[in-house]
Amino acid sequence: MIEFEWPWVFLILPLPLLLRFFLPVAKQVQDASLSVPFLDDIQPQKKNYSGQTKFPWLLVLSIIAWLCLVLAATRPQWLNERVDIPISGRDLMLAVDLSGSMRNVDFVLDGTLTNRLQAVKHVAGEFIKKRKGDRLGLILFGRQPYLQTPLTFDINTVNTHLQESMIGIAGNSTAIGDAIVLATKRLREKQQDSRVLILLTDGENTAGEIEPLRAAQLAKSQQLKIYTIGIGANLIISSSAFRTRSQKNNAIDEKTLTAIADQTGGQYYRAHDIEELNKIYQVIDELEPIEQDTQSYRPLTALFYWPLSLAILLAFIVSLTRLIIKP
Repeated sequence: MIEFEWPWVFLILPLPLLLRFFLPVAKQVQDASLSVPFLDDIQPQKKNYSGQTKFPWLLVLSIIAWLCLVLAATRPQWLNERVDIPISGRDLMLAVDLSGSMRNVDFVLDGTLTNRLQAVKHVAGEFIKKRKGDRLGLILFGRQPYLQTPLTFDINTVNTHLQESMIGIAGNSTAIGDAIVLATKRLREKQQDSRVLILLTDGENTAGEIEPLRAAQLAKSQQLKIYTIGIGANLIISSSAFRTRSQKNNAIDEKTLTAIADQTGGQYYRAHDIEELNKIYQVIDELEPIEQDTQSYRPLTALFYWPLSLAILLAFIVSLTRLIIKP
């Protein structure tokens, strides 16, 4: 069916007649620098000796051009059949730690030692690509949390923002509690049964205004399920120009991360290497999607350019005729 987006524009249809009858007649000036042929065309033409109106078809073309111009201004458009978009999935927020300790090189990626953030980018990036149908968002946190990507179905943008993240951009300490609060705030207006936060960190809470367990209580009150992931090998390898040494990794506060997950109905995972991190994301990826309201839309096809093109063509014909054939 045809729909007019601005139907009130039809009210200006009688405008030329109103101008003709209510404005005073302009004085004829022989050397006028500008002439408006349109108003002359709608005025009664002088009759020749045979009693017939001279060039009456110019008036008809002018009227049709005006009608087409008004029609184009109403923005006519064709409404196609309704298309339903079934949407299933979760409102899923990723919170990724960018503190200074993510520089530690204790993961092997494609046979090469790499730091923790690069390992997260690789595995989480593949996880994001599989979450079609979910609304994903991204929080980056260090000393402070930042909403890098609001919830969106555009998973490519979420992955791009993750790949562009840099260690230390949010500070070198770790505000786990504040990151949970920010995620809770962004998810609280969404469907209750579909709220999920995946929190990934390699340390303990060392900054922020709110303690992690208190933030977990707030998340629980909003029915936000939190899956926590502790990332880091048991041994941290450091090298210098003279020697390479390893030391035990005691930085991860597994007790707090486990309590956060248990309190909100989620689960805590520990990733010592790339393989374990992959398995963790595979487990989370198997979560059953929650059916949400079906969205629908009706594709629109713009039609205004047809009457507009005709109006321009008719106006050109009328103007050209008046220039060539002098009355």
